Amino acid sequence: MFEEIVINYCYVCNDRYNIFGDTNLKKSMLTFVVLIVAALTIPMVSAAATPTSNDIESDGFVHGITILVDGENYYMAGAPDGAGGATDIPGHYWVQAGPNQLVGKHYNTGPFGAASWWSSDAGDGELLWIVHAIIDTWSPEKAESYASLGYVHRHEMVSVDDGSEHPTKVVWLRHTARTSFTFDGGPHPEFGSRDVTPGVDYNFLPNGMMPYMP
Repeated sequence: MFEEIVINYCYVCNDRYNIFGDTNLKKSMLTFVVLIVAALTIPMVSAAATPTSNDIESDGFVHGITILVDGENYYMAGAPDGAGGATDIPGHYWVQAGPNQLVGKHYNTGPFGAASWWSSDAGDGELLWIVHAIIDTWSPEKAESYASLGYVHRHEMVSVDDGSEHPTKVVWLRHTARTSFTFDGGPHPEFGSRDVTPGVDYNFLPNGMMPYMP
């Protein structure tokens, strides 16, 4: 399944950006493809085994990653449960995939290690989604364009120095489910419970059309 996801992603990007005719973009996409294939081919964590931060970070993925944006360091907004109190989205671990891109792994873990926080019927600590993140500004046109590619959720970044949100940029997130499960947890119960199936999740906390006003 993951080969089809990666191939389709490349052809979508080619239609939009002509990556196959641009050497620099071709190199950037090659880097992303290598990272996403590596992430997708890591064996699924069993329901009985909760991953430890040491295990995940040994693969290069970090919870509470520091991102350099416009010359300033930022965290993902979230609980301060990363190293040294770094904030992040619960259950998410990241690796940088370029100046404005990250690849992530989203586990069934909540703030400070809360068990089975995202799904009640998936295993505690199970790898639920592979995530691709793009750092960009918000506009109605971009929100619509990103949504068509599966980037339906936008997330805030907060300054490492003072905790303020970035004045203009957000992180656009595309979640690709690895397995089937019930999404009945997480930070926004107002979205309700739903069934998730393998593939791009076009309904992952879809707030991308909401204007960004820090």
